[in-house]
Amino acid sequence: MLKPRCENDALEDPDGFRRALRAWFESQGKDYPWRRTQDAYAILVSEVMLQQTQIATVLGRGFYARFMEKFPDTRALAAAEDDELLKAWEGLGYYRRARMLREAARVVERDHAGAFPRDHAAVLGLPGVGRYTAGAVMSFAFDEAQPLVDGNVARVLSRLMDFSGEIDGGKAQKQLWTWAEELLDQAHPRAYNSALMELGQTHCRTGQPDCLECPVSKFCRTRSPAELPKKGRRVKVTALDEHVVFAERNGRVLLKKLEGGRRSGMWRLPERPADEIACWALLHQRKYGITRYRVTLHVHGDEGLKERAGEVWHSLDEVAELVMPPADRAALAAVLGDGEEIA
Repeated sequence: MLKPRCENDALEDPDGFRRALRAWFESQGKDYPWRRTQDAYAILVSEVMLQQTQIATVLGRGFYARFMEKFPDTRALAAAEDDELLKAWEGLGYYRRARMLREAARVVERDHAGAFPRDHAAVLGLPGVGRYTAGAVMSFAFDEAQPLVDGNVARVLSRLMDFSGEIDGGKAQKQLWTWAEELLDQAHPRAYNSALMELGQTHCRTGQPDCLECPVSKFCRTRSPAELPKKGRRVKVTALDEHVVFAERNGRVLLKKLEGGRRSGMWRLPERPADEIACWALLHQRKYGITRYRVTLHVHGDEGLKERAGEVWHSLDEVAELVMPPADRAALAAVLGDGEEIA
């Protein structure tokens, strides 16, 4: 339930809330490369990268800059082959995002003569683009008044309105989008949406927020911010074991190209059933997460491995140019002595 509205309620004084938020952002807002451009394509790339990846990773490890250098516009991305696309995305994970981004570029080239559409409905119709992403592109690229709700904004709005409902559900999402529309700064949507998202990344962060320094704290209804937002039951994490083999002969390593699934087109160490290689020497182990699975990767030594269909010998120089799942590449580096100690 919502508390009764107070004197400084954001919905009672939306102009005051917007002014305070914008003033803070104008003096404290962070400088990101996608904030220095109004190129809708460049902004779309940043939004897709940031869907499942933290800003520090996208920027700190140079993913965004390298991708934009390789594919500076929709024409370049639309023409990309799978291998070069996945190589440019390697390390970001969730490779379906890269393929959907390429499909969006192809639609822009095919249906819009290479000019990124300025119509909200057309942007929303691009492959892989949902309501949030369309709103982000329209507001950041074209300064069009479109609301948006991502994880950060949902957290801010839940606390601002002291909303105790589970934000995962459809009814709650509808309410959050309604508030986003009501509070949207129609005159300064680009700055306002950027500020609202950044507020969730900084002061109104997950866990214990920094309410004392929050620029809009006087508009906030909640007195228990650490308890919000509430979410539904978390997806159960399932433990899995993967058993692969490191086989090296004459300076070449045996790899298998994956077909189908989210890692289609990538190369990995050849996998074998556990009971088939259970007695083979264990060279390395590492854990990694993928969607709702917690995987333990077991790397066994070659004790008479027989090649199977789709498995190819590659020189180490070739391996460096192939696209591999991060866990496999790290495990291979460890076994070769180029990475961490063998676990």
